[in-house]
Amino acid sequence: MSSTEPRRTALDALHRSLGATMTDFAGWDMPLRYGSERDEHNAVRTRAGLFDLSHMGEITVTGPGAAALLDFALVGNISGVKPGRARYTMICREDGGILDDLIVYRLGDTEYMVVANASNAQVVLDALTGRAAGFDAEVRDDRDAYALLAVQGPESPAILQSLTDADLDGLKYYAGLPGTVAGVPALIARTGYTGEDGFELFVKPEHAVELWQALTKAGEGHGLVPCGLSCRDTLRLEAGMPLYGNELSTSLTPFDAGLGRVVKFEKEGDFVGRAALAEAAERAAQNPPRALVGLVAHGRRVPRAGYAVVAGGEKIGEVTSGAPSPTLGRPIAMAYVDARHAEPGTEGVGVDIRGSHEPYDVVALPFYKRQK
Repeated sequence: MSSTEPRRTALDALHRSLGATMTDFAGWDMPLRYGSERDEHNAVRTRAGLFDLSHMGEITVTGPGAAALLDFALVGNISGVKPGRARYTMICREDGGILDDLIVYRLGDTEYMVVANASNAQVVLDALTGRAAGFDAEVRDDRDAYALLAVQGPESPAILQSLTDADLDGLKYYAGLPGTVAGVPALIARTGYTGEDGFELFVKPEHAVELWQALTKAGEGHGLVPCGLSCRDTLRLEAGMPLYGNELSTSLTPFDAGLGRVVKFEKEGDFVGRAALAEAAERAAQNPPRALVGLVAHGRRVPRAGYAVVAGGEKIGEVTSGAPSPTLGRPIAMAYVDARHAEPGTEGVGVDIRGSHEPYDVVALPFYKRQK
């Protein structure tokens, strides 16, 4: 197989049989949509959607020194995560730049699973492996050991509960437990990237098709539909969730991205980037950098990543993500703008769309928050 040919998930043939439009994403052939991305988006908001996320990068860290390694390698306090729980965190360079945002699951006393974005999985694996020197811990590439399915939306608990004896009611947000779903051994995690309640199911690749089919059948009475990457993007955008390569990059620290809360200076010992991040925190406190804000269009023209945000004829920032919002019925965007224009309700802000300054409202993120 040539190195330029995209990788395929265990569900590839199934996606094609469902008529999916496929796209190359981070070196993987992934479903973009099956029919209408708006319908898929609305299904997740009101009923349920089923996603193949097998392109995500799973890295297992085990051994007596696993927690100490992760505390050193990542910005979060990973040793403080209880078994069965998960934490959103980041891995940074020595200069504080963000290499990736991650979810770390503590599977046992000395076993953790780090889930990286597909585009950064190798970078994260290499960084963790390099940072493991001197720690009594093993870093293992488990990308081929897992397929990952997600069922998201208000009907997802009912759909999944019909297929498992696991105590889903007792499973908190950002927690995971081993269980069996439709006879398939799985790590059941209450996590997701849509702004809705939902679950991510880590299974062996050889079980992916039977689990997808079982979830599809269980979801028939609940309005479950297969969903592609396109609606995943509009769902996470409405929920104000950052995407690496758009809102996050090596040129930004967590403090630049408004996510300084993930950096835990109070944890014991040194960690990669500590000194640079302490300086970034001080700068942010004294002289706030550009802030990440939400923008809602007055008109119908859709902003895209890289478009200039303007006020009074000057460029004051840049769009990082933009799309039509099916939930709001108007185009929306996330953008970094100068702090003086970041206050919700700030007037006179627009986006330069092909030379025309289209008016936008500055709003607080997220655009959408589900009712608990």
